[in-house]
Amino acid sequence: MSYQQQFHRWLHSDALSPEEKAQLQAIADDPKEVEDRFFGLLEFGTAGLRGVMGLGLRRMNVHVIRHATQAFAQVILAVGPAAAAQGVAICYDCRVHSQDFARAAAGVMAANGIPVRLFEAMRPTPELSFAVREYGCVAGLNVTASHNPPEYNGYKVYWSDGAQLPPQHAAAIAAQMEALDVFDDIKTMDYDQARAQGLITLLGQETDDKFLSHVLDQINDRQAVAQVADTFRMVYTPFHGTGYQQIPYVLEQLGIRHLHCVPEQMVIDGTFPTVKSPNPETPESFALAQKLAKEVDAQLILGSDPDADRVAIQVKDRKGDYVQISGNQTGVLLLDYLIGAKRRAGTLPENPVALKSLVTTQLAQVVAEANGVRCYNTFTGFKFMAEKKNQLEAAGQGHVIFSYEESIGYMIGDYVRDKDAVTAALLLTEMTAWYAARGMTLLDALQAIYETYGYYGENTLNLVMPGLEGMGKMQAIMAALRQTPPDQIAGTTVCLQRDYQTGTERDTATGETTAMELAGSNVLGYQLADGTTLVVRPSGTEPKIKIYVLASGTDSADCQRKVEQYTAWAETLRHWAD
Repeated sequence: MSYQQQFHRWLHSDALSPEEKAQLQAIADDPKEVEDRFFGLLEFGTAGLRGVMGLGLRRMNVHVIRHATQAFAQVILAVGPAAAAQGVAICYDCRVHSQDFARAAAGVMAANGIPVRLFEAMRPTPELSFAVREYGCVAGLNVTASHNPPEYNGYKVYWSDGAQLPPQHAAAIAAQMEALDVFDDIKTMDYDQARAQGLITLLGQETDDKFLSHVLDQINDRQAVAQVADTFRMVYTPFHGTGYQQIPYVLEQLGIRHLHCVPEQMVIDGTFPTVKSPNPETPESFALAQKLAKEVDAQLILGSDPDADRVAIQVKDRKGDYVQISGNQTGVLLLDYLIGAKRRAGTLPENPVALKSLVTTQLAQVVAEANGVRCYNTFTGFKFMAEKKNQLEAAGQGHVIFSYEESIGYMIGDYVRDKDAVTAALLLTEMTAWYAARGMTLLDALQAIYETYGYYGENTLNLVMPGLEGMGKMQAIMAALRQTPPDQIAGTTVCLQRDYQTGTERDTATGETTAMELAGSNVLGYQLADGTTLVVRPSGTEPKIKIYVLASGTDSADCQRKVEQYTAWAETLRHWAD
């Protein structure tokens, strides 16, 4: 069916309300917009669905939600009656329509005979991962677009281990979506009727208490916090999102006495009116937090993204300015701290292991292995880290104490299998207080790590390519890099060319090709003669190609020079598809 036919089918469908039909009628004379919304399904990837809200096959709306959920239900039902009887957990964030989408998904699961545990109100993403495991659910789903702009929403799917779906299950849902009609093949049930029949039950404070008990068990050193409690001041912002209750609670339980929350951003609002983007990775998002921090003379600023699975920090430097510490640096600091803190507390397990994504700084591996902790790379995505954690621990090959990605995601403990800003916020604050008790800032601690283990620098470049045209450009760039792999980048020899799709590595000097441990993902990597690693991959959740520059050098200036040199090369990829 052509995109014009799909448009007219939606326009005349009984499934749409008069208001929805009026919205479609408003774009009838805009063929490019019609094509962009209806040329095909919104792709169901390994991260689920994510897109701009609106009507159409390639937009996030209640019809697409029901379609995806029917496909998900059929994958669950295919496992068998016992699996379906375990039920699913459903969560949602603060975004516009998130509650409506969550209830629509619950209605589809209920209509398919799959019981639902639905959170009574919005909750942090890690609590969904916890609930799936705690209640023995077969699966879970979360309506959230994480840190995306306000016009976005999304649909994350989880399996019984509490991790996001592995690729084979995601592919099965995508295949079902192709086979199912978006209107005719959907089973649905009224929300109130499903609740009355016991097919939908609500999760509330009892689940919060269980989750938060596990979070607080991660505290390593209350005494260090108590030592500086009278003088240690910090600022927190949830960016209008789901961290607004639980993160202040755990920080207060840790013993933080001077916690200042940004009042304007403690207001729940899916339009995120006080920021251009609710992404804690963006230093500009912290403008209000910095203003408050200066007023109260805070040592630490901490911000969680709207679904509270990612967290970023800023600290005051010697000049009194607030400086953002990158995800790469924050992860190294926290890894180094946890190894030491667990040793001091006598809680470091035998055969400790750390996990990181292959696009995360190599400094993490250096720090881990220098301290007797094995470190493994995984593909980007905490489902891969969860899979590796499960595999290692089931085989008795180690206990994972920490997992992280450069994009400010951290997983600690055994009760979740996803990134967790609630637990990370707790431990980042404990770590900052521990250093404060020793007269050090996190910037001092980071410098000490560089002096001990060597200097490393990183940058991530995002080449945004929206719409149908952008998708074609992204595919063309990856195809061109595979067809003609570069032997030199920015004047430096490429020693190793890595294709993680095929799992092969080619030595450019000898032409020899060998197999790698990681395979099956659309990622390319280049090891350069000066020790720099470059990685190129399309984002799994947003319309962009990401290029990671991972450099090491003799000092910080040498690292920065290399980062700038290869970032300039990465910028040229924008034009490769033209």
